[in-house]
Amino acid sequence: MPEQKLIGVQFKPVGKSFHFLLSDDMEVQPGEYVIVNTARGKQIGKVTSFEINASIHEQDLLNVERKATPQDLILRDTIEEKEAEAVEKAREFLKKPEYEGVKALDAEYSFDSARLTLFLTYEDVPNFNMRNFIREAAPMYPDTRLEIRQIGPRDVAKEVSGLGACGIEKRCCSRFLTEFSSISIRMAKSQNVSLTPSEITGICGRLRCCLAYEHDTYEEARKLLPKVKKTIQTPLGEGKVTQVLPMSDSVMVYLPEVGLREIKRSELESGQMEEKIPIPRSTEPEESSSSDDVEMVRFDNISHPPTNVDRHFGTNKGKSRTAREFSPQGNPKYQSPEVSESDMAEKEKPDNQKNSSDHRSNSQRNRRSFRSNKRVKENDNKNNQSG
Repeated sequence: MPEQKLIGVQFKPVGKSFHFLLSDDMEVQPGEYVIVNTARGKQIGKVTSFEINASIHEQDLLNVERKATPQDLILRDTIEEKEAEAVEKAREFLKKPEYEGVKALDAEYSFDSARLTLFLTYEDVPNFNMRNFIREAAPMYPDTRLEIRQIGPRDVAKEVSGLGACGIEKRCCSRFLTEFSSISIRMAKSQNVSLTPSEITGICGRLRCCLAYEHDTYEEARKLLPKVKKTIQTPLGEGKVTQVLPMSDSVMVYLPEVGLREIKRSELESGQMEEKIPIPRSTEPEESSSSDDVEMVRFDNISHPPTNVDRHFGTNKGKSRTAREFSPQGNPKYQSPEVSESDMAEKEKPDNQKNSSDHRSNSQRNRRSFRSNKRVKENDNKNNQSG
């Protein structure tokens, strides 16, 4: 069978590439545009790859019609504007109550504008009648054959784009995934990923596409390690495998006499435990602090507030040694007398109150002494008269 020249053509910026047959007299390079025949009419697309293959039958592929000219590229920009207008018309039409839940996401014109394909999502609308919709919406697009294609939640997330579930600025499907692969829950289990729905589902509500990125690597590593719940012989004795760690090329083994230990595949094969070299800890040098940068603060009597006696007598700061010895704070043998509340109140009285109280006490003492002297004189007179 003669060799055939095949090229990959992409119709959307991040879309699937389709193969077409290239004639021998035509030369194209990746990045150029070509006009091809498809099941939906003529289309203009971008060449993404070039290869020679003899295993594909000629009837399975369509031919490339010609290379795109500058006029074709200008017409392509005009068609993109018409597609945006078609989507807006469809969205306005779908605002009717009978089409609640139906959404228009994209539109695609053929290169000759003879056919229009609207991409709708209506998974939550089980009673949607496609024929009635085409019959009612066809007058909005005159001289055009209208077709409807349903797309799933993954295609909706790809078309809408935005932040990914992992926090990436643009979702993988909108950035580089040209087609969706089959994802299963088994992929998450083989990678020891938490099966919490929020951890394994994307914005589309389906399993994340990134679960397939490293699945083959995990599967290849698991082939060289014993399976979970298998009893194996280790350098430390016989134990049971509880967990497989493919990325570290080791398994977690429960040993009855030792407990749970991580054992590498090389240790299982050699029958000897490898000596683990301790990782040296980097000690950061302590920053030398000068006295100019440090502010010294002293806190006195934090736990014991000053008593009334301390307030009355003051502190010993600034006193001489002799004065400190005779002061209550400086003499350790000194025992502070217990001061009653009345004495403290007496001491805290103002000077004028103290003087008035002293004057009253003196007058009272004078009266008592005068009365006592008077009684003494009267007793002497009585004694003299009796004598």
